[in-house]
Amino acid sequence: MTQDIKRIALLTGGGDCPGLNAVIRAVTRTAILQYGYEVVGYRYGYRGLYNNDYIPLTLDTVSGILHKGGTILYSSNKDNLFDYTVEENGVPVKKDVSDVAVENLKKAGIDALVVIGGDGTLTSARDFSRKGVKVIGVPKTIDNDLAATDVTFGFNTAIDIATEALDRLHTTAESHHRIMVCEVMGRNAGWIALHSGIAGSADVILIPEIPYDINKVAEKIYARQEAGRPFSIIVVAEGAKAKDGEVTVSKIVADSPDPIRLGGVGNKIAVDLEGIVKGHEIRATILGHVQRGGNTSTYDRILSTRYGVAAAELINAGKFGNMVSLRGNDISSVPLEEVIGKDKNVDPQGELVNMAKKIGISFGA
Repeated sequence: MTQDIKRIALLTGGGDCPGLNAVIRAVTRTAILQYGYEVVGYRYGYRGLYNNDYIPLTLDTVSGILHKGGTILYSSNKDNLFDYTVEENGVPVKKDVSDVAVENLKKAGIDALVVIGGDGTLTSARDFSRKGVKVIGVPKTIDNDLAATDVTFGFNTAIDIATEALDRLHTTAESHHRIMVCEVMGRNAGWIALHSGIAGSADVILIPEIPYDINKVAEKIYARQEAGRPFSIIVVAEGAKAKDGEVTVSKIVADSPDPIRLGGVGNKIAVDLEGIVKGHEIRATILGHVQRGGNTSTYDRILSTRYGVAAAELINAGKFGNMVSLRGNDISSVPLEEVIGKDKNVDPQGELVNMAKKIGISFGA
């Protein structure tokens, strides 16, 4: 047991994600009930750490938040304190202000910091660990693309939402004999599209890991038509691209550490298909941030709670500089140094892709 831990802090960084509140709740309750720690939460991610903006987290504070999406601590995906925009003489400049954050932690009497986030947020967590901050990481992303854990919380909720959307699109597609294209999130990984596409009975799944040929997509539509199925469901990951093509960028956010925002490939595919497939209406639906919001799935509530309890246990054991991780059915930990920059993508030759192909799903290749 670590005897010198008395006060710990939490922060949530990056995009919001179902299960964040469940992690906050689990860390707080375990820290208070099992170890007698005082707990605070920094608001707006690393920005709160820089501005010394924190609130107390108590048993009352975290009551009733287990099922809720979002984060009671709020979040930001623009605040890298190692490359932070500040104003000097009326001019915005980028500076490393991480020492300010370290000093704020000392002034607030914070003995350990739990950072809940994805690759970008955890990169800063690793960098703060290198500066001597006692850090524990918790993996968060609906994209499920962190290699150091089998599953990230938020992913299950996202695929549940996407699957329900495909179920709804299926009935209207069948009623009107339409081709329905559904664009889902996932950035450069196709996990959401693959899982929801299989569960939602999609006819075509387009993912970043398998560049598509639009003519192959059209062939699948015609094959279904000849078989007496005059409608089709296509699910496409936002990072999918055609062979010899590029990803579809919706906009550039200049002040973000990751300025490229993907989006719009669903509309692109609909337009491209209209030039090839005759006699069908083609409609595109972009799910967007619907996949992040609302209540958290049962699976993610449990996984988030497991992660939160494990984070508090790592603090008590003095195992800092680590991230909690799921391996098989077991919760373990992995050094933050081994987490960063290692993406987990769909294997084009993997079991799920091969299974999907065997039941007739096309990947446009």
